[in-house]
Parts: sequence; C-alpha cells; structure tokens
Amino acid sequence: MSESVEVPQHGSPGSGVEEPPVAAEHLTARGFWAALPPAGRWLLSTTAVSTLGRGMTLPFTVIYMHEVRGVPLDVAGLLMGLIAVVALVVTAPVGVLTDRLGARPVVVAGLAAQVLGAVVMAFATTVPALAVAVTLLGISFGIGWPAFNAMIASLVEGRLRTQYFGINFALVNLGIGIGGVVSGFLTDVARPGTFSAIFLVDAACVLVPVAVLLGPLRHVAGRPLPADDAPSGGSGYLRILRRPAVLWITALTFISSFVGYGQMEAGFPAFARQVSEVSTRTIGLAFAANTAVIVLMQFLVLRRIDGHRRTRVFLGLVALWVLAWSLLGATGLVAGTVAAAVGVVVFHVFFGLGETLLQPTVPAIVNDLASDHDRGRYNAASAMAFQLGAVAAPVAAGWLLDRRLGGVFVTVLLVGLAVVAALALALEREITPEVNGVGTR
Repeated sequence: MSESVEVPQHGSPGSGVEEPPVAAEHLTARGFWAALPPAGRWLLSTTAVSTLGRGMTLPFTVIYMHEVRGVPLDVAGLLMGLIAVVALVVTAPVGVLTDRLGARPVVVAGLAAQVLGAVVMAFATTVPALAVAVTLLGISFGIGWPAFNAMIASLVEGRLRTQYFGINFALVNLGIGIGGVVSGFLTDVARPGTFSAIFLVDAACVLVPVAVLLGPLRHVAGRPLPADDAPSGGSGYLRILRRPAVLWITALTFISSFVGYGQMEAGFPAFARQVSEVSTRTIGLAFAANTAVIVLMQFLVLRRIDGHRRTRVFLGLVALWVLAWSLLGATGLVAGTVAAAVGVVVFHVFFGLGETLLQPTVPAIVNDLASDHDRGRYNAASAMAFQLGAVAAPVAAGWLLDRRLGGVFVTVLLVGLAVVAALALALEREITPEVNGVGTR
C-alpha cells in the first residue's frame, strides 16, 4: 500500500477506553499491544494460561476414563460424545442470555462450569459421576464460543478485531500444545493421582480468567445499553437467518467445520492409520507440527492479510486445504513408507497454515454483521453451525473409511471445499467492504 491506513479510535460501552491508531501496514506485536484497550490486554493475557490446563487434559481424558477408572471404551466414547451434544443444546439459549445479560456474566458462568467439571472429573470413579463431569464441560464449551467471541467484539473492532481473533487463536494453541507436552511427562496410568492432578491444574488455570473478569474487567461487556439502532422486528434467530449474508456465512462455517476441524480430529487419524499405514508416533508428530505452524506463523499471516478482503483470504484457506487433503490422499499410494509418513506430517503443516487464515476471518465477519443487541445470537448461530459440522464429520468419515473408501473420502472433502469457495464468493456479494475487512475502518 502506498499510504498508511489507521484504525480509528473507539471503545465499546463499559470499556471506558479508547484505542490509539495503528498503521495497518506496519503491524507489529508491540504496535498491536499498544493499540489494544486495557480491557483487551487483560483478556488476551489470560488466554495461554487458561488453555494450558485444557491442553493437559484434552489428550488424556479417554485414557483416564478407560485405563484408570475402568470404564469400557465404548462407554468412554459415549461420554466424550455427550460433551458435544450438551454444548450443541445450550448454544442457542446462551446466545439469547448473552444479548440480555451481556457477555461477561455469561462467560463467567461458562468458566465456572468448566472449573466444576474438571474438579468432578478429578475425583469421579463411576460412570454417573463422569457423566456429571462431562455434562458440566459440555455446558462450558457451549457457552465459550458465542459468549467469549461476543465479549472480544465488544472490546475491539475493525482491523484490530481481526488481529485479536488471530492472535488469540495462536495463544490458545500455544497453551494447549505446552499443556499436552507437560501432561505427557507427568501422567502415569499406574498412578491415578497423576491424572487427578492434571484435572485440578486445569481447574486452577481456568480460575485465572475468572479472577480477571471479576476484578479488572468487572465493568466491561455488561448488558448492552438501549439504542436507537437496535434491530427492528426483534433479534430472534429466524430474523437473523433471513439475512442472506448470515445464511452464507453459516453454511460456510458448517461445511468448513465438516471438511476441516471435524475431519482433523476423526477422519485424519483414521485415514493416516488405515490408508497411509503410518505409526501413532507419526500422527502425534503431525499434530505437533500443526501447533508449531499456528504459533509461529499466525502473526506473520496477520501482517500479510491485513487490509485484504476477508472472503479472498478465506479462498486462500480453501487452496491450502485442497493441497493438504490431496497430499494426504496421495500417501495412500505409498502406504507404509517413509514418504507416507512425511506426507502425513506435511499435511498438517498446510492444514495449520489454513487455520491461521480461518480464525481471523470468519469470527470477525460474524461480529461485524452483528450489532451490540444481537451479537450473542450471531455468535451462537455460527457456533451451532460449527458444532453440527464437527458432529457430522466423524460419522461420515467412519462410514466411508470402515468400507475402505479412502479415495471417496478425500473426494468428498475436495468437493466440500469447492462448495466453500463458492459460498465465500456469494458472501462477498452480500456484505459491505467494511464487513469484509477493507474500507476506512
């Protein structure tokens, strides 16, 4: 660009602060931090710590249930599935509560549910007790996306909002990655106390953002004030979904989840084992590569995409994921070889690069479409679309891969990505340049 584009000063009701301008083309870590209002700095500073405990427990929850507490593996799988079901059920009501009560108290309630769930999990020895624990965790996950994203959007806007979502995502991955490594060294199935300890550490880590929200941030992101620009005709989900732009972004989120995160957690490991015939160690290395790419590349990616249309950035994600899934499919032609192992790891490098383009774009578009009076519902609709995609993905992957249809599996994902590209272009025609990340904002 030939001239500097500045983010205007702004502050949301209750924040009590204004943001200094930041030159878009000179985005640096120091400049981003300086541009954040104090409330944004407080919130962002808790991200890596709060997710550290989650990273410690996430890879080992099923192992804990099955090998430590003696729960049959199929029952443990049902308990893990219950988390997603509960999260899906509570998401819509959470959107309404966020709009009525404000984002901060709803976020606090979600974090409290996570703390209780982790504590119950630490000492649960029976299936009913474990069911209580995963129900509480499901409630916390169902609250987390819509309420937390709404809170972020109440603190920052414009290009700074795009950058915040991206950097927050990198910090989440950093916390989860470090947590997984630490718990891998600490846990021992012969010593149940080591597993109880990591769940208690998870609860302690979540108390950090709770303290910040009840302390320094107790006055932000509360109930939105009445305003003349409140949506006419109510703020119900049906009214929101009648907007063509919302329909496109919701469909895009669903299919992106189906071909992306849902398959990364289910289809990818199954394909890598059954079709590519690589070791579990290779799969673990691939996930480590994914985390490293996100943490190391997210800020650089933000600098490169700053000021560009978000929908076109999303097309970059489509290209990277097409390359990733095509590469994974090709590993089936050299199954069980070093080339297959390398291909499986490189798959996650390209997939992770795509993720760095996803997080700064979709949440920012959703929140720029919303107003302060219906932001919770907009984020809840997006969260529900994502969750439905994540539920459908393992079902489809399991059905296809169980029938040795690895080629069909990859083809389905590539067709899905072509649909995502079409949806991104359709969305571009329905949103303003400002919502699309360009213009004067």
